[in-house]
Amino acid sequence: MESISKEDSSRKRTLFLGCFIALLTTAFGFITRVFLVDTWSEAFDLNPAEAGRLMGIGIWPFFVAIIFFSLLIDRIGYKLAMIFAFIGHMTWGVMGYLAYQYLQSGDIDTAYGLLYWGSLVFALGNGTVEAFINPVVATMFNREKTKWLNILHAAWPGGLVLAGIIFIGMGNVEWWIKIVITVVPAIMYFMILIRQEFPPNERVAAGVSYREMLQEFGIGGASLVAFLVVLQLNDFFGPGPEDYAMRYGFIAIGVLMVVAFGWYVRTLGRPILLFLCFIIMPLATTELGTDSWIQSIMHGIASDKGFDAGWVLIYTSAIMLVLRLFAGSVLHQVSPLALLVISSVLAIFGLYFLSISTGWYIFVAATLYGLGKTFFWPTTLGVVAEQTPRGGALTLNAVSGIGMLTVGMLGAPIIGAFQSNSQIEQLQASQELALAAPKTLLTDG
Repeated sequence: MESISKEDSSRKRTLFLGCFIALLTTAFGFITRVFLVDTWSEAFDLNPAEAGRLMGIGIWPFFVAIIFFSLLIDRIGYKLAMIFAFIGHMTWGVMGYLAYQYLQSGDIDTAYGLLYWGSLVFALGNGTVEAFINPVVATMFNREKTKWLNILHAAWPGGLVLAGIIFIGMGNVEWWIKIVITVVPAIMYFMILIRQEFPPNERVAAGVSYREMLQEFGIGGASLVAFLVVLQLNDFFGPGPEDYAMRYGFIAIGVLMVVAFGWYVRTLGRPILLFLCFIIMPLATTELGTDSWIQSIMHGIASDKGFDAGWVLIYTSAIMLVLRLFAGSVLHQVSPLALLVISSVLAIFGLYFLSISTGWYIFVAATLYGLGKTFFWPTTLGVVAEQTPRGGALTLNAVSGIGMLTVGMLGAPIIGAFQSNSQIEQLQASQELALAAPKTLLTDG
């Protein structure tokens, strides 16, 4: 009996390690894009709004993959989902390398296309990673879900810190090298997990039917998803003012989704789940939307002080890494919902002080921001896992998907648009000053 227990414990540790490295891989890819967005903007002559769209295409398809695989994962198995994620990450490495080569040969359009569509494939791989790692860990540690989901998601800031230090240390090497580095942890998690036996989903083991799982999500959740999908379709395909057929066609798709889902489940779903779906939208944007642009936002101040702006992201990620690893101690003192409230207050003050801080004081503000954003994502997932266990992989991962869709569709592009508008206003102000200067000199004379 003791040997069986030790064997089970060893299997859990190996599975958890593989899931941890899989999530770390997604962080490697994310920070690569954050560090390279200015380089790509210069290479492809992108304004901040256009760069924001490039960042967004590497985020929002996460939603498509995580929802798709969450609906099917109990039937196709976790291992097949893991293989799909691995293929996505490897493809991103190949397409990133080819994009650089085409850019060097002067074929800018092909290079940008490879980078753009490679980013989409990368995001699909990331969504598939969370589609299997979240339910696997929630199933293995079903008595302390919030604690272990926090520890699992320490891999995200861990990857940001590790990759960030590597990339800054590499200096101005060709950017394809930084992209290809992402495949190293991808190969590691594939080699670990391909030989493992995954546990049956908690919902399946409990005998909860597929329809009962969907009923946890309900018409309310389906309506929110359909609304976001329609917005994203309109943004992605960009119908013009006169393209009524396409625009209303997308609306019809959304309505059809809700009607078909509602006819099948015939329930509004769990109110707590719908509440958390709405909550994750600003929480995810606060964390990932800001992190997507932190390199560019802090560039001016960092340059004045002689350090790489990426250190701000690395610093806040280091705070997240430590706190998430010790989340169990924190959760013994504070309930998950109270922790989310405290985190929101800290993040609000942190972001405000980041917007007005100068010099080295930005690291004081960054400390508040880092403390605030630490528990947003995994604690929300933990609450979902504990409150809606009958929802299985769907409810757990739908919340993640909605958060990432919001960031990719609204967070990163809108922050980019704000930056673009700010640059235009600064340029206009400098032009007005230049025009006023000669008049001032003549008056003084």
